[in-house]
Amino acid sequence: MKAVLEKLGQNPKRSLKLFLRGFGLFIIGALAIMLGYFTDPLWQIPGLLLLVPGILLAAIGYLGIFSNRLLNIFNRTRVRKDLFK
Repeated sequence: MKAVLEKLGQNPKRSLKLFLRGFGLFIIGALAIMLGYFTDPLWQIPGLLLLVPGILLAAIGYLGIFSNRLLNIFNRTRVRKDLFK
């Protein structure tokens, strides 16, 4: 488990970039879907096509950020246990 966390959270800046890019794609896709709701429904097709990769990129980026933070918590508790020995 710890090896997987180390692999996913090894570069938090890259994970943040992935998350922000995915979130941006998600927002653009959602806006296209809303535009299609109020005007021409054909806008919803590119909106859906942008929504899926946006969700995937944001999820991968968030997973990297989360695993980095969780790994920092695990390392911090191990250091504290070593101090009290």
